[in-house]
Amino acid sequence: MNAVRVLRLFGLYLVITIVVVACLVAGTVFFTFRKSLPDWTGTVAVPGLSSTVHVYRDSYGVPQIYADNADDLFKAEGYLHATDRFWEMDFRRHVTAGRLSELFGKSQVDTDKYIRTMGWRRVAEQELPLLSPQTRSWLESYAAGVNAWISEHQGTSAGVEYAVLKLQNSGYRIEKWSPVDSLAWLKAMAWDLRSNMSEELERARLLAAGLTWDQINELFPAYPYQEHPPILKSGAIVDGAFKPSAPSPTSPSRSSGAARPGTAGGGGGGTGPDAAVQAALSSLSGSLEDLGDRLNRIPQLLGIGDGLGSNSWVVSGTHTTTGKPLLANDPHLGPVMPSIWYQIGLHCTRASAACPVDVSGFGFSGVPGIVIGHNARIAWGFTNLGPDVADLYLEKVDGNSYERDGDQVPLVTRTETIKVAGGDDVRLTIRSTVHGPLLSDQDADLRKVGAKPGVDAAGVPTQKARPASPAYAVALQWTALTPGRTADALFALNTAQNFDQFRAAARNFAVPAQNMIYADVDGNIGYQAPGTIPVRGSGDGLFPVPGWNPSYDWAGSVPFEQMPYAYNPPAGYVVTANQAPVAEGAGPILGYDWDYGYRSSRIEARLQAKFAVGKIDAADMSEIQMDTQSGIAKELVPLLEPFDSTSLLKTWDYNQTENSAAAAYFNAVWRALLSRTFDELPADLRPDGGSRWFEVVSNLLRDPTSPWWDRKGTAAVEKRDDILRLASSDAVDELTDRLGDDPSEWRWGDLHTLTIRNQSFGDSGIGLIEAIFNRGPYKLAGGSSVVDATGSYAPDGYQVDWVPSMRMVVDLADLDRSRWVNLTGESGHPFSDHYSDQVELWRNGETTAMRWRPETIRSEAKYVQNLTP
Repeated sequence: MNAVRVLRLFGLYLVITIVVVACLVAGTVFFTFRKSLPDWTGTVAVPGLSSTVHVYRDSYGVPQIYADNADDLFKAEGYLHATDRFWEMDFRRHVTAGRLSELFGKSQVDTDKYIRTMGWRRVAEQELPLLSPQTRSWLESYAAGVNAWISEHQGTSAGVEYAVLKLQNSGYRIEKWSPVDSLAWLKAMAWDLRSNMSEELERARLLAAGLTWDQINELFPAYPYQEHPPILKSGAIVDGAFKPSAPSPTSPSRSSGAARPGTAGGGGGGTGPDAAVQAALSSLSGSLEDLGDRLNRIPQLLGIGDGLGSNSWVVSGTHTTTGKPLLANDPHLGPVMPSIWYQIGLHCTRASAACPVDVSGFGFSGVPGIVIGHNARIAWGFTNLGPDVADLYLEKVDGNSYERDGDQVPLVTRTETIKVAGGDDVRLTIRSTVHGPLLSDQDADLRKVGAKPGVDAAGVPTQKARPASPAYAVALQWTALTPGRTADALFALNTAQNFDQFRAAARNFAVPAQNMIYADVDGNIGYQAPGTIPVRGSGDGLFPVPGWNPSYDWAGSVPFEQMPYAYNPPAGYVVTANQAPVAEGAGPILGYDWDYGYRSSRIEARLQAKFAVGKIDAADMSEIQMDTQSGIAKELVPLLEPFDSTSLLKTWDYNQTENSAAAAYFNAVWRALLSRTFDELPADLRPDGGSRWFEVVSNLLRDPTSPWWDRKGTAAVEKRDDILRLASSDAVDELTDRLGDDPSEWRWGDLHTLTIRNQSFGDSGIGLIEAIFNRGPYKLAGGSSVVDATGSYAPDGYQVDWVPSMRMVVDLADLDRSRWVNLTGESGHPFSDHYSDQVELWRNGETTAMRWRPETIRSEAKYVQNLTP
């Protein structure tokens, strides 16, 4: 046998060996991954049930549960949530408890420190005994259902994620579920929807960077009430309570000046912080930047961004083809795999006082009940109200005490232990003032500010360094850190039968504060703004305030009787899209940093156009949800046309469809315009491109010589048209490089793409892992601050960061004709057929049947399962 033949045989054997090994590995991986896939058919014994529960799933795997009693119903819901989404639930409860390090090791210690400092789980533990006996009972039943599933699943049988986790944390064991695990998730909701804390930090940093208060107000303009009306067109506080029929004060146009704190206005105004606070902010400048960065790194379980909000609207039967209301909702949240939402129906076989649940809609895995949806009598939807519910307090700390009205007061201290997978435990000391926990204790840079310049007794900045003590610290006061009864509110919503009961449920909806819309089968529509909203003393919540001065303390909360609401308003519809809730001065002071109303105005315009030609139906509601017209384009394009060398803008209708060349070009111009105009801002505070920047630029377009147009570092003094010319040229250069030199072939969807990433493993940096858990990229229409709100962060490009996380249209004339769609799919198992089977429907604006009648649900079921004792 010659050497060549030996080498050939060796090579053949080597190839065969590699193939065999690869097949074995692939087979092992496939078996491991398939092992965790649940079976949705047949009969399954579930310990703790008292009778058989029937589960019918449609062709998308969405379950409808029928049980003879409420205890079995919620046990079954817990069991199904765990079946489909347990890793998601387990991951979330580790986030909310500040225990990510137990899963992923020392890389998560800093995140755990901040969450432990705020004490999300501690507050949830305090909330449990405040809840009604019925709520506690249903939470216990739900936990029992989850634990019945856990008792049969550990390791890889619980999910493919546990196989991946085993590679770095082989000793991890799944713990039992508790009602507190469910309640803690509400804190994550509140954190992601916490309103203006980011804006408060941003104002502080801009002030510390040398901008004047007038300049900051130009970057946070007043809400334009005349151009973009608030949610309620009438209503005011009369004799201490909100009266929907009372005439609202007349709001000024945007040209008449900024709204002032002390009114219900949005953005702008105020006199700025006093000298002592301004000096403190200057000393904290770089550290505030670091604090903001670290807080933004806390896992966003719902997502965050300027576009984080929602659309919802309800139309009465006077405008519909059926004579009964229609209700639409599409919350804008961060895109994750699996979707944030879990679709489900919960039905008592025979409704009674002991078993009053008969509801369908969207909920969260890990939380019993429905968050958004309908029962047999009413439907409801949410958008983020966006009130100012959090304040940062600057505290003068000296050792373990802090200054309070001229006296030294001891800090409240507790210690906790963070367990670290593969490492040593970390002991954590948490200190708090009367206002809340010291976030700055978890930041080394913030702890060093004591040696930086401070102020003298009169509040005048000094040039000399202060001694290391006292030092400024930063405390957080936030309504979500006070125990509340939001869980009671959610269950009460599920069983409410009329508007009075709907409002009674809303009374307990503490955090996160939402705009709640309402419709019922009798033809009524309504609106309610709930939530715990602080009443401030001397402060207005626009910037950090001095904790040593008690006049800046909160003085209570807004009474529920003063919160805005409406019932059967004369217009016959209500639109909420995160805009100001009431006219300026018409209601209590809820905050200032609203969305600027471009989406809400477009929805109203679309509705009124349809009303002008006839009645509307559910398909019309879905069509409006997919509207892509850009509000800022209508103002900017006429000024851009002289500089448009592509001629794409001349006939553009301002719609940002996936195949639009003009939309691609306009968005590239918009991005370049923001970058060139606001080049003096710190890099991480450059415009994100959302509705606030629509309003900022809209105001600047009317002032062609504003100093903002002048570029930093050039000898010339640029004006508006100079920047428009440069931005147009920049856009052509960018798109030619990325999409080719033929503008007619440019496509918005080629730039504007969505990759849906798994929250825990989606950014692992390991290609195979990311390929298993992530989906995309998908080409999308829409954009920032349009109705189809597929938003991007302008400094980073055009990749989509927040989306309509689901869409729902409820038809109160026939609930069986209601429609819905989820962003991804029902299952959390990446190898399931239902992990991402709704993405294409969602992307194309399509929906599926949201069935209600039991006979329809049974006849159309693809999977049928019986859960038995």
